[in-house]
Amino acid sequence: MSDRRTLSESAAALGRAWWAPTIGRLTARGRVLTAAVAAALVVVALTVWNTPDVSATGHPVAAAATATPSTEERRLARELAAAREDLAESRAQSRGLRETLGKEQAARLKGEQEAAAAQGEAAAKKAAAGTGSSTGGSSARSGAAGSASSTKKAAREPGTGPANTRNPTQPAGPAAPVTRRPTAPSKAELVNPTRRQLGLYTAQAPFSFATFDDVAAKAGITPTTVGWFSGWDKPFRADAVTAAWTRGLMPLLTWESHPSDAPNDELDQPAYSLPVVLGDPAAGVPGAYDAYLRQYARDVVALGLPLGIRLDHEMNGDWYPWAERTQTGEPINGNRVGDYAAMWRHVHDIFEQEGAGDLVVWVWAPNIVNNLPASLQAPGVLEGLYPGDEYVDWVGLSGYNRPPYRAGNDSTFAWTFGRSLDQLRAIADKPILLAEIGASEVGGTKPQWIASLFEALTLPENDDIVGLAWFNLTVTSTVRGELVTNDWRIDSRRASTEAFTAGTTNPLARFVEGSTPLDAAGAAARPAAAPVHAPSASPAASATVSTAPRENP
Repeated sequence: MSDRRTLSESAAALGRAWWAPTIGRLTARGRVLTAAVAAALVVVALTVWNTPDVSATGHPVAAAATATPSTEERRLARELAAAREDLAESRAQSRGLRETLGKEQAARLKGEQEAAAAQGEAAAKKAAAGTGSSTGGSSARSGAAGSASSTKKAAREPGTGPANTRNPTQPAGPAAPVTRRPTAPSKAELVNPTRRQLGLYTAQAPFSFATFDDVAAKAGITPTTVGWFSGWDKPFRADAVTAAWTRGLMPLLTWESHPSDAPNDELDQPAYSLPVVLGDPAAGVPGAYDAYLRQYARDVVALGLPLGIRLDHEMNGDWYPWAERTQTGEPINGNRVGDYAAMWRHVHDIFEQEGAGDLVVWVWAPNIVNNLPASLQAPGVLEGLYPGDEYVDWVGLSGYNRPPYRAGNDSTFAWTFGRSLDQLRAIADKPILLAEIGASEVGGTKPQWIASLFEALTLPENDDIVGLAWFNLTVTSTVRGELVTNDWRIDSRRASTEAFTAGTTNPLARFVEGSTPLDAAGAAARPAAAPVHAPSASPAASATVSTAPRENP
């Protein structure tokens, strides 16, 4: 064992534990210095505790809990909140678009399968019956079918086809019983309004107004027209017209002379060729659909309420079976030059004979010429398709701002509609309806295009434009081999909705109650008529007029 004392033994000898303070062994000077250091530390601690926070630059910093954000911080916070809201909205819309695309693809596949089955059945029946014909009418229809183009869909450059692959159509089946007939303006009042008509096409209206009312509420607008589509395989729907006028809305039917579920670019439909519709009056052969047309007109008369009919629209394009020529001059669906105008007069005459003339506002509405092949843009094309002033009440246009965007398209009213309006006004002195319009969010210029649209409608030279009808749907189509979704809806994005609200509530655009009446009679020489008062809309508190759109290139 070692004779060195341990630490514990030494401490015990001193009478305290080994860890006890040993200050008692300091010198007097050491004790003074230690006390001074301790006092200094106390002073420093008290000073730091009672001094405000100081930034790196030496300036006091307010406590975070009580700080007041600056103007710039508040602006950035608002922008961050708006960005988060837009992101959430975009995600929700993306989910909705994926669901819509899935449904459209499933419906397209089903339609193709049903069409293939129907064609097979028709071919079998034709083979069994032979190719002979025993009647003049059958002979005329067979001849029209035989001269039809051999391709079902025209080959065309991107952007020159229909804006939508399919249109929404009225439900199948007969009309629901009409138990109460609302009041409505006369045709003369409708033809020459003192305020512009604001129309919407939605997926279900006028058979269901859920989406129609939703978009109107989001945009803060009061529509005055409701539009829908129907083919010649469906009857007149008195319940639709009644539902529209019950709400004070003008019914606007786009009436297509082919089956309701046919795609918009299926050209070969020989059963609906224009010669088949016309028949051969000189030989005493009626048109194949005369009985259907007469019954339709009689049903309109039986109801006794007016409506607009946009018959076989966009006839100057090359995507519908009622068009006459492709961009290379080949006949479409067996149609001959001059058949379209003759068909229009034929249908109009039947309605007149049945007493429906005073109940229908006839709307002749081609497509804007900008998105047509060059050979179909010449003014003479439209002139040859016009049936005559006595057969038309309004002329109109279908026009979309959509991809692929052509060179020179600056997303303005002038570029989209300028040349087409010039051609319409050269053909007829008639009120003009922008009968089917929309703008895609692709490219990011939709708010700008909407603003330009309504700015143009404040100009006196456009007083002959009596309204517009917006195509408020989302459509997916193939462009240059890729699926492209065009969201035409007014509420597609907040900026687009705000632009539409600002435009429609500007009193200078003449959509709101109390705005200056349209001088349509001065803009286009035609007889004056009693004013029609559409449902009121929310007026804007103030409005300014921007500069006029640039001239059309």
